[in-house]
Amino acid sequence: MRDLLSDIEDGGTTDPVERARTLSRRELPKRFYKEVGIARQEDGLHAVQLDGRSVKTTGRNLLALAEEQIAARIADEWAAQGKEIDPATMPLTRIANTAIDAVPARAGEVADDVTAYAGNDLLFYRADSPQELVERQNVTWGPVLSWAEGRFGGRFVLAEGIMPVRQDAALLARIREVLSPIAPLPLAALHVATTLSGSALLALALMEGELSADAAWAAAFVDEDWNIEQWGQDPEAAALRAVRRRDFDAAALILNVCAGRSID
Repeated sequence: MRDLLSDIEDGGTTDPVERARTLSRRELPKRFYKEVGIARQEDGLHAVQLDGRSVKTTGRNLLALAEEQIAARIADEWAAQGKEIDPATMPLTRIANTAIDAVPARAGEVADDVTAYAGNDLLFYRADSPQELVERQNVTWGPVLSWAEGRFGGRFVLAEGIMPVRQDAALLARIREVLSPIAPLPLAALHVATTLSGSALLALALMEGELSADAAWAAAFVDEDWNIEQWGQDPEAAALRAVRRRDFDAAALILNVCAGRSID
């Protein structure tokens, strides 16, 4: 699946690892501010400010959000920067930039892309052996599938192996219908969670409060974790996974706040 938000945002990649590598090859801008805060605007939005001046997005729009908690966390990302400003360490800022600059004009494409993931979801493709992995997939993924089938009114087709299966078009249309009214910020976060987990169903369950971020992330890595148990973990792969988890957690925070759920 392509990373649509990368096309929307800057023509680059939204994969956090590749983004970090790309940024590492650039000269990072020096930190030019001392104080970071947020200020409520006349329109009710909460703007992130550096030394009392409002921050602009990459598209030169005001970095301001309706959700004060998210604006405060974005301010924390700016405050945490050292001598240089490293966008790779600012996932909330990046998601917000994309949501403000580009998603409103192309929300339909983003929703279509999430629906496409749902048509070829990670959870559909099951191992036929060994039995321990088969059972682990069933235990972890089965409840999510049952929830999704009840939520969207249909049955998903499962497959053993990697051969693609075709899902019911009416079922996918109902998923797409649910995505239509979602505001740009949570829609951008949903897309990030989908691409990082490889599963629209896990991302939707996260958005609707059926799964915690920890549970959704663990479910996305059932196969990988089983292989790690058998063969051990590669240090570089572990580091890359940690970077992706940071971005996934940022998306989860946005989804929880936008849904009115409490965050730590």
